[in-house]
Amino acid sequence: MSSNQATAAGRNDSNAPDGGRIKPRALIKFLLPSLIGIGMFLIPFSTGDGINIGMGMLADGLKALLGAALPAIAVAVLCLSVILTALVKLTRPGWARDGAANELFDVEPLWFAMRVLGAAFALMTYFQVGPGFIIADFTGGVMLNDLAPVLLTFFFFAALLLPFLVDFGFMEFIGSLVRKPFRLIFGLPGRSAIDATASWMGSGTVGVLITTQQYEQGYYNRREASVIATNFSIVSIAFALLVTSFIGINQLFVQFYLTVVVAGLIAAVVVPRLPPLSRKPNSYYEPVGCRLEEENTRRVGVLRFSLGQAVARAETAPGPRALARSAMLNVADIFLGLLPLVVAIGTVALILAEFTPLFTWLSYPMVPVLEWLRIPEAQAAAPATLVGFADMFLPAVLAKDIDSELTRFVIACLSLTQLIYMSEIGALLLKSKIPLKLWELVAIFLLRTAITLPIIAFIAHTFVF
Repeated sequence: MSSNQATAAGRNDSNAPDGGRIKPRALIKFLLPSLIGIGMFLIPFSTGDGINIGMGMLADGLKALLGAALPAIAVAVLCLSVILTALVKLTRPGWARDGAANELFDVEPLWFAMRVLGAAFALMTYFQVGPGFIIADFTGGVMLNDLAPVLLTFFFFAALLLPFLVDFGFMEFIGSLVRKPFRLIFGLPGRSAIDATASWMGSGTVGVLITTQQYEQGYYNRREASVIATNFSIVSIAFALLVTSFIGINQLFVQFYLTVVVAGLIAAVVVPRLPPLSRKPNSYYEPVGCRLEEENTRRVGVLRFSLGQAVARAETAPGPRALARSAMLNVADIFLGLLPLVVAIGTVALILAEFTPLFTWLSYPMVPVLEWLRIPEAQAAAPATLVGFADMFLPAVLAKDIDSELTRFVIACLSLTQLIYMSEIGALLLKSKIPLKLWELVAIFLLRTAITLPIIAFIAHTFVF
């Protein structure tokens, strides 16, 4: 047992020893913040526009308040990222020689180039100056006018509110409760159930943010973090509703989402047992080591042990000042580090998808596969099976005009189960400390496609149509 584990165990014993009593104050410190986190991230609410979560409603409110100013704010943030990074690289100021500022701005040349590219794309799109394939509504316009405002508002509240979900014991509570089934089925810690739920209720990006934080804090090892980020970060129910409505199968939403869940769960069992994920080491992030303790080594009930774990974690949670500082650093990292990367990679991916035949060429081998699976209009559907690697909404755009309802159903389901798309999740993973390379993301995307497509086709033929 590492020193961190021993310390954690000691804290647990002091709060909930075998047969001991949990102090009311400690219980409240666990319950109140955790209930806020649950309310913000895990409970869906019915709104006039469909289904949303508390954090999403706050983000939508901020988006409505700022309105048309958001693209300009995004441009300013992207330019600020380039200016500050260049300043740190050239002058080495004292405030950025170590710590979070150094990590954020003293980046490798490749990541600096990405920040410059993201800012350049945004400036050209905002002022409508430059090549048409960059500033078009469906390339740079999508990234600056559609995606960037959502990311700015969504990630602002996600960074502020995420500590309520992960720092006050809720993950320890759920993790200890469901440890055995998650270890048995997925080979993962029980706390990864929170990642999956947060993704389904909120968005896949929230799941990746949780996974990244848990990895950097020593609660997931390299293999677990890689598996969770690429297999559990499914898009939200709200986005699923948008896809079915856009592609014209909203009357089949229940069958659609059940199909996505079944195919996604099977992929989550199979994909981690194949390379490249199976080759990831079980070592932990070096600066913190292993801090996970879900196994019940004391002779107490599962519920009591889980509650003791949660209370022990809440007792060591940071205070208001530390939480505020951490939240602001998270916001800065997302705005100045992640957003430029998303805009740069997303714009390039959309340009390749919209203005080059790359995905059409790559999809030629998919035509006989679709014909073998008895999918009508296989020639038209083939590009939609792979273009999702660029952006999760592109398959729906390509398949919208396909006549066959069955084909549209299969493409819509597949686009949600592939999970890896470079305009958002892919960029976030490459930016994170989770050890995933671009070629590995491509391999995982193809594996998920190969595994889930036959399952979706079978369900569609057997139970839906």
